[in-house]
Amino acid sequence: MMKDEGPFLLEWVAHHLAIGFTDIVVYTNDCTDGTDKMLMRLEEMGLAYHRVNDIPAGLRPQPSAIKYAQNEPLVGTSDWVMVFDADEFLCIKLGDGSLDGLISAAKKRGANGIVVTWRIFGSGGVEDWSRDPVTEQYLRAAPPDWNKGWGVKTLFQYDPQYWKLGIHRPKMKNKWLKTDYPETVHWVNGSGLPMEEYFKFRGWRSIARTIGYDWAQMNHYAIKSVDSYAIRKFRGNVNFKKDKYNADYWALQDRNEVRDDTMLRYSEARRQIFEALLRDSVLHDLHFAALQRAEAQLAEFKQTDAYRTMAAGLKKAGGVPITAVAAKPPKARDPKKIEALMSRVEKLASEKQAARRRAALEDGEARNAPLYVPEPLPMAADAGQSWHENHEIRLPGDPNLFTMAALGQIAEGKFERALARNLPKILSASTSHAEFGAGCGFLAAHLSKLLPQMAQFVTEANRNLHDAISRIWALNGVTGGSNLVLRAGQTPETLPTLLTQLRPTSLALGDPELDPAQLAMAFTASGIAPPSVLYLTGRAQARFDGEPDAYEELFCALGLNHRLPFDFTIAVPAPV
Repeated sequence: MMKDEGPFLLEWVAHHLAIGFTDIVVYTNDCTDGTDKMLMRLEEMGLAYHRVNDIPAGLRPQPSAIKYAQNEPLVGTSDWVMVFDADEFLCIKLGDGSLDGLISAAKKRGANGIVVTWRIFGSGGVEDWSRDPVTEQYLRAAPPDWNKGWGVKTLFQYDPQYWKLGIHRPKMKNKWLKTDYPETVHWVNGSGLPMEEYFKFRGWRSIARTIGYDWAQMNHYAIKSVDSYAIRKFRGNVNFKKDKYNADYWALQDRNEVRDDTMLRYSEARRQIFEALLRDSVLHDLHFAALQRAEAQLAEFKQTDAYRTMAAGLKKAGGVPITAVAAKPPKARDPKKIEALMSRVEKLASEKQAARRRAALEDGEARNAPLYVPEPLPMAADAGQSWHENHEIRLPGDPNLFTMAALGQIAEGKFERALARNLPKILSASTSHAEFGAGCGFLAAHLSKLLPQMAQFVTEANRNLHDAISRIWALNGVTGGSNLVLRAGQTPETLPTLLTQLRPTSLALGDPELDPAQLAMAFTASGIAPPSVLYLTGRAQARFDGEPDAYEELFCALGLNHRLPFDFTIAVPAPV
């Protein structure tokens, strides 16, 4: 669905032809910049199909277009269908980045649908208008675990007999709900993992259990630059939402916490198609006419106080920390109403899956949500970023380092709360403590204040986290010395010597790269007595979920056969 997307249309078409879409059907309404004419020319060239979205009174543009598409022969005879907008670009990470490769991988897993989650891309600090490709200008995005940006688009095997098209996902027709048909629906997420049963019937967003970006993501460029945003305000939005393009919307969409340049894999293929399209004289003239029209409008608007007020407001909104961004659902959720709408089929399917999930938790699976992002960036230099006190240690609300789950804990003063509360007592008799993989250094700083007599040797191999430790300690008045030593890391080769030198009476493991078996061998090679306490933190605690047996073997090898009741990743000798 499009309205006045002339400056961006050819890039969007070129990109989706490059990844392998064969039939691109676009519905337009009320275009004034030649978008519809460009699509008509593309249809004449056999590269896309234009349809008029003649909107009935009382209906919004998107539902109107979808209603037409439901009866469109081109759509109905397609093998796989996906509904998305002009500011959305499908990005496939799997294999060669092709649509055929993605679909083939899904089919090998018995899937007939792929639920692809949005990845919100912000302005990247770009203010001025540019003709450069959208997919190359904007390479800063929200963290992948930011749940306010988890809307989805669904690529699925479409049969109009069974499905009604939808903006985010199709809806199964009611007459098939109580048949065997729901059992034939097998959808996977953007990492190729099975979706929850309930999603066959309802929902338009991913949740923590269904999020996945390993195979594919839908890059959502909702705002682009300040000037692009101004142009969108000129023409309104495709869905008639009143004052959609305001500062609150900018704060929500202007997320630039991490770099994501995956889309650059398509640059050359997209450029070749784009340039080929421009060699058509009709498309060439229409494309540049749309650019000149937009730029002329923008130049006029930029001379006004309204533009200056808008730009200042957007700059302020862009400074809102990600932890303070509010995102209201389109409609207030009513649990009772949802319960009433749930079909008997959905209830049975969801109850079965919930039972399996409870059983998994009882077996100790997946209890440790990651605290650190997979590839930490340098700690934000902005001195104005939010800092929060956690057990008298101030920590930064920095998405360069922490996951959204951890940022929530930090904001509430609950970061690694169980360990912070209990370690001072557990380690009260320890004289030499080692922490391999200290993350942000929070626990070491906390223990240095409560157990100053205990010597601590702390390592962190990740350079950006190591630098963050130094900054966090300095801000909290924690200084190194004979009882608090920070080093870059350890290797399997240096471990036996290091253990011999330290002779730790307690040990913390946070380094996910430190193999439990290698550590066990290092203790054997050193010949020293094992520590009386060994516990997991941060990234190693999250790794425990995937390979608990490896850590259990380490605990047993060191004679630490007892687990504390509040945390099964703290190992101590069995009580006598």
